[in-house]
Amino acid sequence: MTNTPTKDQWFENRTEQQIHLEQLQRAELFNGRAAMLGIAIGILTEVITGSGIAHQIGLGALVDGYAACRTQFLPFCF
Repeated sequence: MTNTPTKDQWFENRTEQQIHLEQLQRAELFNGRAAMLGIAIGILTEVITGSGIAHQIGLGALVDGYAACRTQFLPFCF
């Protein structure tokens, strides 16, 4: 008795692999489009409101603190 797959078993495994690869490709395509849409909306909002993306998501204080540290407005740097 050998452990070699029969022709039908190989076809089933290959078909499952092909279906899995197609699902992964569709998921990656969706993720890429969602990321591009998110960046475009963030940039558009930045143009309209004048506040950057970091300020839009609530990290403005961190960015402002870093800018103040770099320009030496603060006596300490983090």
